[in-house]
Amino acid sequence: MFQTFDVVSDPSTGPARLKALRSELKRRGLDGFLVPLADEHQGEYIPDCAKRLAWLTGFAGSAGLCVVLADQAAIFVDGRYTLQVREQVDVSAFEPRHLVDDPPHLWLKSAAPGKRIGFDPWLHTAGDVERFTKALESVGAAFVPVDGNPVDAIWPDRPAPPVGAVTLFPEEIAGESATSKLARVGKAVAEAGAGASVITQPDSIAWLFNIRGSDVPHTPMPLSFAIVPASGKPTLFIDGRKLSNSVRAELSALAEIAEPAALEPALTALGAAATKVLAEKATAAYRIADLVTASGGTIVDGRDPVTMPKARKTDAELAATRRAHIRDGIAVTRFLAWFDREAPKGRLTEIAAAEALERFRAETGALKDLSFDTISGAGPNAAIPHYRVSTASNRPIRVGEIYLIDSGAQFEDGTTDITRTVIVGEPTAEMRDRNTRVLAGHIRIAMARFPKGTTGAHIDILARQLLWNAGLDFDHGTGHGVGVYLSVHEGPQRISKASHVALEPGMILSNEPGFYKAGEFGIRIENLVVVTLPSEISGGERPMMGFETITLAPIDRRLIDPALLSVDERSWFDAYHRWVFDTIAPHLDEADQAWLASATAPL
Repeated sequence: MFQTFDVVSDPSTGPARLKALRSELKRRGLDGFLVPLADEHQGEYIPDCAKRLAWLTGFAGSAGLCVVLADQAAIFVDGRYTLQVREQVDVSAFEPRHLVDDPPHLWLKSAAPGKRIGFDPWLHTAGDVERFTKALESVGAAFVPVDGNPVDAIWPDRPAPPVGAVTLFPEEIAGESATSKLARVGKAVAEAGAGASVITQPDSIAWLFNIRGSDVPHTPMPLSFAIVPASGKPTLFIDGRKLSNSVRAELSALAEIAEPAALEPALTALGAAATKVLAEKATAAYRIADLVTASGGTIVDGRDPVTMPKARKTDAELAATRRAHIRDGIAVTRFLAWFDREAPKGRLTEIAAAEALERFRAETGALKDLSFDTISGAGPNAAIPHYRVSTASNRPIRVGEIYLIDSGAQFEDGTTDITRTVIVGEPTAEMRDRNTRVLAGHIRIAMARFPKGTTGAHIDILARQLLWNAGLDFDHGTGHGVGVYLSVHEGPQRISKASHVALEPGMILSNEPGFYKAGEFGIRIENLVVVTLPSEISGGERPMMGFETITLAPIDRRLIDPALLSVDERSWFDAYHRWVFDTIAPHLDEADQAWLASATAPL
């Protein structure tokens, strides 16, 4: 199994660890300290050795920050985790606060005037530090970088950094050699007016060098840094224990190989040479910019030069990921047929269902990992958008309830992410209404046509309009970017009110509107889509891009009120189901074929 369901937090340990941290801060002459959920790469998925926030507080969500002062401590989380944080954290020691409504830099400004607040310069971006520094200096306080993280000093059994093996990624899937990619990125660095760029995102490095790794769960990337000059040979900073002789030989032809400890001296050397260094303030650690500028260099604030080339998939990557989605669609369809037979018996639990889906994927013989921990929620748990089932929360799946499963796989030829919402027994009229409004939004995104320059913010409303008409909404984005055997959450492309990056052909995104009625049920319908090349529309004046749906699995017809869908929306739905049946049915046994025929019958 690629996931566990162990209880991952213990609120009772928080107060003692908080007391120990305060003692360490006092010893260092600090009045407070920030403990973010972050590693040196500012990535979404971090190794166990970087899970300082979880160790200190017990909070196991994917985004958060703790501010520790001598007489109070606050843990900041976003709207996804307002319920979870109170279950996992001792709220008498750590006061839960809302990360968006009550930003930590403003809270700290009022809570710590005149104080000396420490931070780990490797765990905060330059943008973060600027924001906190400005807020604290306005009240006579100081934001102070520390040498050595105080949490590490009191964490006796802190895990060692990972040394997962690095593998070469096939060029026939990548569609471009690493040599070609490095040349393109070097040119982009020069065009940005810089002499070199520091690449801090491990998925960018994996893409750039056509390698994959195993340092963090569910995302096959090696934790590493790289310096790519405008011309000349780049340097890859990576723990040599991750490299076999053959992999080292391949990479040595592309780059100088150095240990991670050599990065700081290399950055200082760039500064001493008065180099203009391209780095993205929003994602690069503050320490990187500090080392360059302190020694005489200049930081050119600009997007990671790998981000956009990585987002625009090659024809080979798209062909590969389509194959992966057919394979995944077969597994998911087999699971849905199995679930429909077993769930009404009343013996299934959330964990049993999640384990079954993983088994169906494993039976493909191609599963490398899951792309994230499966969200498997029944009844009220389905109303928690980022619910993670554990042995403590595991719930029976009951007749009359909605069951939501959001899951994905990592295959060498593609990354998948799919959500299906199904009813066990008969739905209520309210369930059917809400699900159909979500489905209509999903279809409107899938059918959208749009001109060059359109961003995710421009089309996000399509997913929400029918919900808004009923006074409803959902509090997450409609879609995120997805990699190819890389991160299931890939930027910069998104479908969101806050996304202002133009969508371009070849980008892969999720299409996942939802609705959540707290304490009762939740709905989300998710497929992955690819932005298509512009094409002419009969009678039109401008070519328009659109979306190609690549996820294949039936959508529960029992939760649909056809009267709420337009003629075009019903036609899209029936055509999608015909495609699912024609593609998947030949790979199923007779019983599952019969089930799929019924599940994909026209509305």
